[in-house]
Amino acid sequence: MNVGIIGYGYWGPNLVRNFSMVNDCTVKMVSDFRQERLAVVSKAYPTVKVTTDPDAILLSTEIDAVVIATPVFTHFSLAKKALENGKHVLLEKPMTATVKEAEELMTLAKQKNLLLMVDHTFLYTGAIKKMKQLIDEKTIGDIHYFDSSRINLGLFQPDVNVLWDLAPHDISMLLYLVKGKPYSVNATGISHTKNGIENIAYLTVNYSNDFIAHFSCSWTSPVKLRTLLIGGDKKMLLFNDLEPTEKIKIYDTGYNYKTDEEKKQLLVDYRTGDVFIPKLNTAEALLGMATDFVSSIQNKTEPLSTASLGLEVIKILEASQASIKNNGKEIIL
Repeated sequence: MNVGIIGYGYWGPNLVRNFSMVNDCTVKMVSDFRQERLAVVSKAYPTVKVTTDPDAILLSTEIDAVVIATPVFTHFSLAKKALENGKHVLLEKPMTATVKEAEELMTLAKQKNLLLMVDHTFLYTGAIKKMKQLIDEKTIGDIHYFDSSRINLGLFQPDVNVLWDLAPHDISMLLYLVKGKPYSVNATGISHTKNGIENIAYLTVNYSNDFIAHFSCSWTSPVKLRTLLIGGDKKMLLFNDLEPTEKIKIYDTGYNYKTDEEKKQLLVDYRTGDVFIPKLNTAEALLGMATDFVSSIQNKTEPLSTASLGLEVIKILEASQASIKNNGKEIIL
């Protein structure tokens, strides 16, 4: 299977490297509008064709599938053209700039019998797979909350706010790990650069039961944090993506409560037990994603990171934007 990759910026080199390692797959062509980036491709991969014109990939009869790693506002037009020309498509996250665009691409892919997939790489990590297993097996019991922090200093994006830039990772993990559909969102944020693009934002995703999810995102933190807390009624999980080896810790910690009817007081008993660190699969997640994309096309199977999941992420992001612009108003999904 011949693959063309559009975009050789921050993420493009990782995509080229991993797709080059997938069995029965050849990276045939790479496109970027910057000649200096294409020179890097040619030096590292002399057999790969390079071009400044994405149409050379989109219209090529040699290319079977297109990987799009460009700014989000270009995703729709590039993906639509690829699908119209009979090519399978892998889009970097976030999938599109609007729900309408995502739905149109999904309809077109179905009509053409082509695979449309979104690269939510975290779903392929050993840590998230282990967390999925622990949650499904009820090791931590019924889940009460999901609390994510993804903050750092920079990189300020010129076209999307901090939620669109950082939150897709964690929203995709929420939708993958937790059963049930979100009901609504509330979001607040602020732009300190006075361009209307929020550099700090807080998002709450509400469910119809007593589960709640919260996301904290910032480009203006003096420290970098990539943490996720999941609390169950039996145990609690901590995922720290910056830890080199001990990325997941399972805390045998919890609480029980009852009400003292006479005093109208809530009585809480706390339990603190051992901390367990499970062994994780250390295979590169991006290679797993690339392999899933290729094998799903060849075997006509559904990938782990589906377009449907990508659409649900966009629905939450679009609703969060509406909420921010309305001072935190609850937006029903």
